[in-house]
Order: sequence, then structure tokens, then C-alpha cells
Amino acid sequence: MATLDLDATRLTASEHQRQLRRAVIASTIGTAIEWYDFFLYSTVTGLVFAKLFFPHSDPWVGSLEAFAIYAVGFVARPIGAAIFGHYGDRIGRKSTLIATLLLMGLATAAVAVVPTYASIGIWGAVILTVLRFIQGVGVGGEWGGSVLMSMEWARDDRSRGLIASWPQFGVPCGLFLANLAVLAFSQMAGDQFLAWGWRIPFALSIILVGVGLYIRLGILETPVFSKLVAERQVDRTPMLTVIREYPKEILLSAFARMSEQAPFYIFTAFVFSYGIGTLHVSRDFLLTAVLSASVLSFVSIPLCGHISDQIGRKNMYMLGAAVTGIFGFVYFAMLNTGSLTIIFLAIILSLIPHDMQYGPQAALIAESFTGRLRYSGSSLGYQLASVIAGGPAPLIATWLYGMFHSATAIAVYIAICAVVTLVATAMMTDYTGKDINAAGAHQRRT
Repeated sequence: MATLDLDATRLTASEHQRQLRRAVIASTIGTAIEWYDFFLYSTVTGLVFAKLFFPHSDPWVGSLEAFAIYAVGFVARPIGAAIFGHYGDRIGRKSTLIATLLLMGLATAAVAVVPTYASIGIWGAVILTVLRFIQGVGVGGEWGGSVLMSMEWARDDRSRGLIASWPQFGVPCGLFLANLAVLAFSQMAGDQFLAWGWRIPFALSIILVGVGLYIRLGILETPVFSKLVAERQVDRTPMLTVIREYPKEILLSAFARMSEQAPFYIFTAFVFSYGIGTLHVSRDFLLTAVLSASVLSFVSIPLCGHISDQIGRKNMYMLGAAVTGIFGFVYFAMLNTGSLTIIFLAIILSLIPHDMQYGPQAALIAESFTGRLRYSGSSLGYQLASVIAGGPAPLIATWLYGMFHSATAIAVYIAICAVVTLVATAMMTDYTGKDINAAGAHQRRT
């Protein structure tokens, strides 16, 4: 049975507002640290890992092998969602989030000391795969808890989209920090970055984990979970229950993420191998462009979350999916001009269609599940998309370009993802502005 401090249910209005601010800040900073760890791996994969861990492979094959290890982290994310979703609905959001932060941070720091092929042969890639899997498990449990930690402190149902979007804000923050770290250390003279400089950003994860733990230890459990404990409504087997009672919502949540998840990793991970290998632009140029795109997302993600409170979650989300389906063709046409100015602009603009979906996405998915099963259901639905979209995306993009020698094939793939998202989202229920924490709200009766 869950145990926790029930003070969250007895706070005054001003104390509640103060806790809401602290929860939003803690969720956003903690999520930024988690995504720094995850995106750092993504960035370095396209720049370093193929050369260091698969040096004897053809460049195209080496890229495929490196992105295959990269994809392992996405396969692990639903496993993390199942494990931590269960405990998040059993023992609370706060305790579970502390565990995910520790797991992710330690795995990332360990990457800094993995020997390369030159030292221990293929075993370096094996160790890297195991650590990437652990990373995936950690981030798989992070998202649901960070979103709920913010959203479940909200009293105004008309502002859930904005409040839930702040943990999403951690994604561009993490992307910014990861690219900034790599850009800074890539300035090292000669081949020092390739030899050992790339390890430093991974080692710095330990410091960030310490900051994240300090912040998260200072917040209270959410009022929603506190009430569930007080009323003895905590489910004994939340993951099994949510799979039995909410199978449709889980699957729709996963498919709704296709046009957000897959293009994002094409725009932020595959672009490094494509830009360097095909467009022949510099590593630092690409890092700076992605860095700039992430800064723009600082504004566009919360803005789109706020707009979804005004026009409806589904309307905002489907608009973003439609724009993404079209933008894939525009994006590669701009990259293939060869103009550095246009390439830079294409990369900056690439995250806007993503943010039109990512801003309202947290509330859209979390609103689909009742409070006692919300961590399990929303985490599982969200993270299943990593298996069908995020993880395979750079791998599929690399394979498509190698097979057809045309980026148009990748744009078609993005458009197909958009169609899947539009259909799935159209089938979801829009709970914008409705009370989702009332007793029995949209629960399945068995």
C-alpha cells in the first residue's frame, strides 16, 4: 500500500499555488536533465559512434549499426513505462521520479568510460547497447511522472494544456544542453574530440543528476494521488488494470505520436549523418542549427499548449500533424539546395510542426486515463510510440536514402506517419476544459 505525506490535501489556496509552481519547475528541470542524457547519446551517435565502435564497416553500414544501438533505447522505453508506471500509481509520482532520474543519470555517466573497438573490439558496442537500454528504461518512466506532477496540481481545468506543456519544455532544454555541450567540446584541437573529448559531456551528467535530485526531493506528492491514498483507491496492479480497461486509449496514444516522434528524430539525429555525409556541411554548423531550433521551441511548446486550451486539444494536435506531413517535402527540398542559409533555416523551422503537437500532447494523452491508472496508462501509450516511431526513424531514414538515393523517400515516410496520426487522433476523446479528476471521471466499468 502506498504511503505518503497527505499535506497536499490540506493546503490553503496560496500554499497550493506555491506548490504548483514548485512542481512545474521541478518537473521541467528534471525532465530537461533526463532529455539531456537521452539526446546527448542521439547527437554523438551521428557524429562519433560509427567511427569508434564500427571502424571497419562501410560508412553507410556503420551508420546503420550505430543507429541500431541508438534504437535500443527506444525499445526499452515501454519497459520502463511498465515498470515505473506501476510504481507511480502504487507508491506515488514523487518517489518514482527520483528513481528514474538516478537510473538515467548513472547510465549516461557510465557511457563516458566505455572502451572503443580499438581497445576491446565488439564488446565496446555490446556495453554501449546495455547502457542505452538502461537509459531507455529510465526515460520510459520519466515522462508520465513529470507530466502528472505538474498537471495534477492544476485546479483550473481550462489551463491544463499550458501547465502540462512545461515538462514538455524539458525536451528543447535537453536538446539545447546536449548540442551545446557537444559543440563546446568539439572545438578541441585536432582529433582530440574524437579520441576522448566526446566523453566529457556524458560525465557531466553526474552533476546534473545532483541538481535534479535536490529539486525533486523538495516537492510534495500531488493532491490527486494523495486523495487516492486517503480514499483507499490505489489499484493493486495498475499496469494490468489499465491494459484491460483502456486498451483503445493506449493504442491511440501511441499511434497519435507517429508524426511527432518519427520526424523529430529525423530532424535532430539523422540530420547529422545526412548533413555531413551527403550535404558535406560541417559538424559545428549542424550543431549550431539544431541548437537554434531548440531555442525557438522554448516559446513554441508552451504557446501551443496554451492555444490547445483555447481551441481544443485535438484541433491543435491535428493541425500540427497535417503541417508535419507537408513540411517533410519542404524540409528536404530546402536542405538539398546546398545553400548554408537555407539549410540553417530548414533546420530551425523543422521543430515548429513538432511543437504544434508536442505542446498539447501531454494533456491530450494524460486526460485519456483516470487518476488511479494515469501514470501507467499515459506512460505506456506515450512510450509505445518509441518502438514504432522514434527509435526506428533514423534507421529507416538511413535505409531509405541508401536504397533510393533520394530524400523524397524519407519525406514520403514522414507523410505516412502524419496520416496515421490524423486517423488516431480523430478517434480520441477531447477532454479539454473538463474535470478529469472528479470521482469516476471517464472510468471503464467492468
